[in-house]
Amino acid sequence: MAQTPDISAMMKDVMGAFPVDTKAMEDAFKTTADMNEKLAAVALDAAEKSSELSAKWTKDTLAKMADMSKAKAEPADYAKAMTDFASAQAEVAAENMAAFAEIAKKVQMETVELMMAAGKDLQEETTAAVKKATDELTATAKKATAK
Repeated sequence: MAQTPDISAMMKDVMGAFPVDTKAMEDAFKTTADMNEKLAAVALDAAEKSSELSAKWTKDTLAKMADMSKAKAEPADYAKAMTDFASAQAEVAAENMAAFAEIAKKVQMETVELMMAAGKDLQEETTAAVKKATDELTATAKKATAK
């Protein structure tokens, strides 16, 4: 009677012939973690600067509103105070929008730099991992054909 082949042993042999390089996986994880850390630092820095700018803008607006809301001697003074406030706000808004745009531009530039550096690193790591896997597979194939 014919014996049933041991599938477990065959699978073990097949999996052994294709070794997994855990070092490459660890390196990829570390690279990804480093990249995420740098991207988070860029985002947090931008959020901090944006919130500081927003808080300053709010504080300045409230101070100008306090000046505008003071009692005036003549009715025409109220119109002048309102006009002065509106023109000052328009000027400050333009300055602050330019400042927000600078923050966004800096984030964009830093992100592109990080992505380009990560792409270069990933390409180098992938090339090294593929070369190592090819060498190991070639060696395994030579051993298998030598038997």
